Amino acid sequence: MDGFTLSYAWLIAGLALLMGELLLPGVYLLFPGIGALVIGINALWLPAFSWQSQWIGFALVTGVATLLGHRLYGRRAKPAGEAPLNERTARLVGRRAVVSEEIRNGRGRVAVDDGWWSAEGPDLAAGAPVVIEAAEGSILRVRPAEPKTPV
Repeated sequence: MDGFTLSYAWLIAGLALLMGELLLPGVYLLFPGIGALVIGINALWLPAFSWQSQWIGFALVTGVATLLGHRLYGRRAKPAGEAPLNERTARLVGRRAVVSEEIRNGRGRVAVDDGWWSAEGPDLAAGAPVVIEAAEGSILRVRPAEPKTPV
């Protein structure tokens, strides 16, 4: 393959990788696609760019693009205090609930929205309002809630 044909191969590979990224999102093919496009454009401008140099350049450009991309995406991470989407119990922390089965000897059940959860906390009668302090697996740690004051 001559240099001209090889440069088009890099461009086609880069476009194919970017198209694959559109079909299979996840940022796995984005950076190699960028690297292949950059090397393809360089190979068009510099026909004496050997295939060995092209592969080394591809590895370097892909690595740099990956590092820069991770820095950019790392800044968009969720705030530290926000619970992950799939950790439902962690998202309940701070919410109010009602004791559905009395908490005796530190264990009972509470009702939150349309569900019932195992709970740990001080002994409380059924119907008592509580606040969820923490979640460990599927068990909620609760404390008695301050009564709501009328406005």
